[in-house]
Amino acid sequence: MNAKGPVRDVYVAVADPTRRKLLRLLAEADELPLYELLLPFDMGRTAVSKHLAILKEAGLVNDRKVGRETRYQLNAAPLREIQDWVAFYGKFWQQKFVLLQQLLEEDEE
Repeated sequence: MNAKGPVRDVYVAVADPTRRKLLRLLAEADELPLYELLLPFDMGRTAVSKHLAILKEAGLVNDRKVGRETRYQLNAAPLREIQDWVAFYGKFWQQKFVLLQQLLEEDEE
């Protein structure tokens, strides 16, 4: 992140299944070193590091150095934008389900 905010769009960052899995792993732990984040993936350190860099650019991941090791932590705040977007469409579907329920009840009568 820079002084102006995230460099990368949060939607772009979460579009990739590998990055979503990284977010899940980080959500389930307080903090994880890179070597532990590599374990569930069939890819090298460089590839996973690139995915983490994209998440960091979107403000979704924070990192810190502990000796020679880099540790990563989830910053879920930017996910609020996605939650709000999905919630808007959730209202749309809820209205459709209410209408469907009314139609089904009318057919039963």
